[in-house]
Amino acid sequence: MTPAATIEPRISIVIPIYNEQAILHAAVVDLRERLKPLGWSYEIILAENGSKDKTIQIGHELAAKYPNPTDGQVKIISMGEPNYGKALKQGILLARGSLVLCDEIDLCDTEFHQRAIGILETGAADLVIGSKLATGAADERPFIRHAASIAYSTLLKVMLGFRGTDTHGLKAFRRQALLDVVRACLVEKDVFASEFVIRADRAGIIIKEVPVHIIEKRPPSINLFKRVPNVMKSLAKLTWSIRVRG
Repeated sequence: MTPAATIEPRISIVIPIYNEQAILHAAVVDLRERLKPLGWSYEIILAENGSKDKTIQIGHELAAKYPNPTDGQVKIISMGEPNYGKALKQGILLARGSLVLCDEIDLCDTEFHQRAIGILETGAADLVIGSKLATGAADERPFIRHAASIAYSTLLKVMLGFRGTDTHGLKAFRRQALLDVVRACLVEKDVFASEFVIRADRAGIIIKEVPVHIIEKRPPSINLFKRVPNVMKSLAKLTWSIRVRG
């Protein structure tokens, strides 16, 4: 019998996690149940970054419970520091699937998964963005978070010539087509996702946005206003790395 570790999953689902003990187990079990009818060969990579609760312990319990990639293997990696971008980047680099989905533990949007994989399989795009700001999207988060997303997207347009509507949240892409873009990214933390999308666009990657429906299942793990100074510093670094360094 072929060892589970040597079986290559077709799809890798990368999910950054931070202090998620309250919802992690239920979210992963529910995600696997909703994916079961699709018959996918996939892995779920939980990219933990600096949790101070029982998130890591629960992640290892899930990994031990679901070791088989033919029906949804669960793996956990840990960065040892609160760094969303570093965790997401490392999860992508360790992914084995030819198609990669980047999700959030409080979303686990299987409707987006199916739509995005379908687009990638037809060759219509190499990168699919689930946009909460595109026409047809529904963002049911608190107004302040929706407004912050609009303001941030506007900054990206002004400072970096961003041509889309959203860089954060759900994504799907052909791993081989985007690996060099991932490796080229210099900025971590919250702004990694923006650098990834902007560099992909500048590299001529075919990108398609699809509107998504966002419902907040729990308050953000980090206060929005506490994130602003670090985001602005990272955005300045991103502007330098793309506009000056290239």
